[in-house]
Amino acid sequence: MKKVSLITGAVLALTLLASPAQAATDLPNSHRFFEEMTYLQNKGVISGFEDGTLRPDKTVSRAEAAIMIGKLKGLDGTQRDAGFKDVPKSLKASGYIAAAAKAGYVSGYENGTFKPDAPITRGDMAIILSRVFPLYMPGLEDFKDVSPNMKAYESIGYVVSGNVAAGYPDNTFKPSNATTRAQFSAFLSRGVEPKFQNDTHMKGSFLRDKTKTYLFKNAEGKYEIYSYVKPDSEFADIENFVWKRIYENEFSYYTEHESSKFHLSGFAGSDSYIDLVYPIKKGATFTGFQDSSVYEITNVGVTVKTAYKTFTNAVEVTLKADPKKNIEGHKYYMVEGHGHVKTVSLDGKVLSELFSVE
Repeated sequence: MKKVSLITGAVLALTLLASPAQAATDLPNSHRFFEEMTYLQNKGVISGFEDGTLRPDKTVSRAEAAIMIGKLKGLDGTQRDAGFKDVPKSLKASGYIAAAAKAGYVSGYENGTFKPDAPITRGDMAIILSRVFPLYMPGLEDFKDVSPNMKAYESIGYVVSGNVAAGYPDNTFKPSNATTRAQFSAFLSRGVEPKFQNDTHMKGSFLRDKTKTYLFKNAEGKYEIYSYVKPDSEFADIENFVWKRIYENEFSYYTEHESSKFHLSGFAGSDSYIDLVYPIKKGATFTGFQDSSVYEITNVGVTVKTAYKTFTNAVEVTLKADPKKNIEGHKYYMVEGHGHVKTVSLDGKVLSELFSVE
């Protein structure tokens, strides 16, 4: 487990303040991605058209995507030769295309073209965003319409596991579908603002609210604090948001992921463990991924009392004791939207419990 002194490690706090932009005539509050588009508009990443519209449901082109990425990343958009046969200097997006290509965010085709007016598909989007927002956890979800021989296969896995994009309820990703301006805005927003990542959680998710700070108290009366942050620059291998655990004046980075098959967590740069398997069913057993210990879902719909509050819909999981492996065993409780909330020994001693959520 990586640990760093709090004196030498700094928390990168994300505080994004912006003045409100003029409301677009075609972006009602009821639009699914109203908040995301307004957020990027306030940051100057996306702008409207001369007629006062944002055209949220218009397909985003490769040139428009380069402009949005360039503005978000602070690239130089001065119009210039972009190095592509079909991108003249006079093109509004030429500077951003040149800068984004140099940064490695976008690329052209073998024939030397960029195809600035071509639409961005969801597969293209995944490739681009996996470069713009380098992510920690590889794909955990198996989509029916995404195969390992696809160019976007790994990128789709990364953006989904990183809560930048999500699949559909029918377990598809629809990689060939065009991406709209609103959808692309949502993906970009999730890369820089945790509250939008919450929108990618599946129905009944056990992932925690990424805008909250979770405080736990252990059997020794000591506290652990979990907050969702970008890690210190010292950890170049962890560039996306992760949970930061502070305990006894030291911190480590903790990851939490979910697919339609399981909930997984672990310390970044260390082992990961399966906490829960789906569908949730009493009696279901599983091993902990990189852990060969045996776990069993021993109860569902459990009422469990913690220092924070009493939950009435917890799932009880039991780690079976194994003397040969020196495993004493314990029980832990998982709750939708909170993940772990309590751990007790097999004889009932509280080992850790949720103390507060702020």
